[in-house]
Amino acid sequence: MAALVAALRWNRSGRNKELNMNLAQFREKTLYHGLSLGAVSLVAGLALALTDNTTHAAIRAAEARDLQLSLVQVLPAGFADNDLLKDQTSIKREDGSAVVVYRARLQGQIKGAVFQVGERGYAGEVAVLMGVDYAGNILGVRVVKHGETPGLGDKIDAAKSRWILDFDGKSLGDPTPEKWAVKKDGGQFDQFAGATVTPRAVVKAVKGGLVFYAAHREEIFAK
Repeated sequence: MAALVAALRWNRSGRNKELNMNLAQFREKTLYHGLSLGAVSLVAGLALALTDNTTHAAIRAAEARDLQLSLVQVLPAGFADNDLLKDQTSIKREDGSAVVVYRARLQGQIKGAVFQVGERGYAGEVAVLMGVDYAGNILGVRVVKHGETPGLGDKIDAAKSRWILDFDGKSLGDPTPEKWAVKKDGGQFDQFAGATVTPRAVVKAVKGGLVFYAAHREEIFAK
């Protein structure tokens, strides 16, 4: 009996040694390394996907809140009671680019629109968000993106200067077309000392926005 138990133990030990040898040989092969790398990549990919799915909704919600706050800044208080983010349309310009327009309504009645335009400034594009009433009068303008020189060109920012408020109430007919320029160019709007290019870009962008709205107003609200 003791001999039988010893034989079984030896046989099991031998199989374990053989298995360990086979495993060691397998690890030395390229296939093992490839499979190991694949497994690590799979786990990492799953982790990233899980993180993205978890944070995607929160990021989208934060972006929506930021956009909603920006839209409200160019409209007077109580001007609209609808959700502008859900009442939007895309309009193609003559150059083929598309402009997203957010429609403002009060108790279901059309009141105006908000949209973004831009022009080249001193250090890149100056993006402008503007709100207009149905007739085409400016309700408010805010610069939402720029890379202009701090201390000079950044005066287009409402947090740095009241200059941007000069557009409130203006339209294509007020001032007249030739006066839609900075004073240095014979227009009505102030420029900044040492930074004429930046306010010139904003004035051009706002005027272009009014031209766009006038050309597409019926299309904007027909949709």
